[in-house]
Amino acid sequence: MHTLNVTLWTLLVVTSVAIIGLVLLHRGRGGGISDMFGGGLASGIQSTGSGEKNLGRITWGVIIVWGIVIVLLGLITKYAG
Repeated sequence: MHTLNVTLWTLLVVTSVAIIGLVLLHRGRGGGISDMFGGGLASGIQSTGSGEKNLGRITWGVIIVWGIVIVLLGLITKYAG
């Protein structure tokens, strides 16, 4: 049980940082943080409409994993003696 708990907490931290990075890569109305630094990685990802779509799909996938981890940690906390 302890190993599962540590694994879930590690996954929570990793997905939280990934969500922050992925959201910042998205092109918003103002261009996003990627334009502030001259494009960089995001300019290659967002060069096409499909690149933006894929970035959105990856972001939503990570958000879903993050949500599942939150629920599992809540259940473990509630039912663990």
